[in-house]
Amino acid sequence: MKIRAGYELAYECPQPTPMILQLSVHPSRIPDLLTVDRVKFNPPLPSNTYHDSFGNFCHVVTAPQGRMTISTDFLIDNTDQVDEVAPQAEQHPMQVLPVEALVYLLGSRYCETDRLSNIAWSLFGHLPKGWPLVQAICDYVHNHITFGYHHADPTMSAWEVFNKKRGVCRDYAHLAVTFCRCMNIPARYCTGYLGDMGTPLPHAAGDFAGWFEAYLGGRWYTFDPRNNVPRLGRILMARGRDATDVAIVTSFGPNTLAGFRVITDQVDDKGKKIA
Repeated sequence: MKIRAGYELAYECPQPTPMILQLSVHPSRIPDLLTVDRVKFNPPLPSNTYHDSFGNFCHVVTAPQGRMTISTDFLIDNTDQVDEVAPQAEQHPMQVLPVEALVYLLGSRYCETDRLSNIAWSLFGHLPKGWPLVQAICDYVHNHITFGYHHADPTMSAWEVFNKKRGVCRDYAHLAVTFCRCMNIPARYCTGYLGDMGTPLPHAAGDFAGWFEAYLGGRWYTFDPRNNVPRLGRILMARGRDATDVAIVTSFGPNTLAGFRVITDQVDDKGKKIA
């Protein structure tokens, strides 16, 4: 499967404003790129690039006063990139977990394990460990939350999502991540592109999305409590403890998002969109 993906974001800044951007395809997906994923700025800007402590590719820029546009447009081979299902994947005792997985057992900005631990154990403590437990958490979160773009709130945490019972994809992921950590399963937040390939027509417009990965059976597996079914067309951009670590734009000054468009379409060998 070949996918054309990209975005065009516009920001209005009343003064020069530093920003950290996490808008590039994750380094693990670079071998699948068919054309270069290059961030473009209008007006042209210098940027410092680096890999953060989670392995994500980041850019540091100073947006000028006025309007700035950030964009990219690329092709990627997404063949065989369907969410894997492994019902027999086991949960590991904490003492044998890889050291690098332990941070994903801890509470974080949007995932308050201390506030949700007793609730998690009351809901899921009687269930078999491993894959069935993570799937039960996803089933619960999928049914507990009412989805709506008008519910988006950049400050809403897992505790608030649990109580308000509404949100967007990042809220589903935050609540599921928190429950997994409460049940001693390492879980990390993910963001990226998610098209509607393989879903019934009419397809929705392409978008960025949030999901999570859980460490089971010696590796990380993808889970998506918002959709709660295996999906095609997922293109990872960044991983972290929660949305704080993987925000597409972290700004250090006032600004207004003035334009937002995401592309993620299946295309044929000639680059034509497949309906």
